[in-house]
Amino acid sequence: MRLAAIADVHGNCLALEAVLADIRRLDIDIVVNLGDHLSGPLEARRTADLLMARDFPSIRGNHDRWLIEQAPAEMGLSDKAAHAELEAAHRQWLSALPPTLVFRDEIFLCHGTPASDTTYWMEQVSGDGLVHLAPIEDIEAAAEGIDLPLILCGHTHIARVVRLRDGRLVVNPGSVGCPGYDDDVPVHHVVQAGTPDACYAVLDKQDGRWSVVFRYVPYDNLAAAEIARAANRPAWASALATGWMR
Repeated sequence: MRLAAIADVHGNCLALEAVLADIRRLDIDIVVNLGDHLSGPLEARRTADLLMARDFPSIRGNHDRWLIEQAPAEMGLSDKAAHAELEAAHRQWLSALPPTLVFRDEIFLCHGTPASDTTYWMEQVSGDGLVHLAPIEDIEAAAEGIDLPLILCGHTHIARVVRLRDGRLVVNPGSVGCPGYDDDVPVHHVVQAGTPDACYAVLDKQDGRWSVVFRYVPYDNLAAAEIARAANRPAWASALATGWMR
């Protein structure tokens, strides 16, 4: 089996289109989507229309959940910007997405961890705001009860693979559309990819074992950065233009 995993598009339709074109060039016809589809100051409606038309096996992320659970006045800037573009059909699509999914009886899909769409799985944030690889014991603890060989997650926007000591593979495909962000939980920290390219993962199963290749796809990221700049979101514009939060 061969498939592509995408995550954290965040309304970046230009990046999504480039990734889907790259997937077509590789002749991959199975795509799974790990959530946070629309939130951001970019093109939420156009992104939603494209994803709805493709009808990939998809789950919802924390921002997707907030888009349907929170009133606009309660939302952060990125969710509020996306919400203003969405119509009832888009919100209904988000509402119908499950928080987790088992695909073809051997792949587990979640956004953060199996138990939480807001928790980092393979990363931890130290008290001084540095983001680093979590201990294997903590990563394995979050995978307890998921008796499947391949586990896919998103949320941190960091492309990463960890082979658990029992052989299961946990993979975060990185972010299609948002190469940098900051957050205040548990303390203020910054996540940045160091490249503006759109990122996703190609997964192959051979002889009963899964392997992964991360692909970084160039696209017209400066056009995406200009959309963010016009929306008065300079940090987004910086991340989209350079891969760094400045």
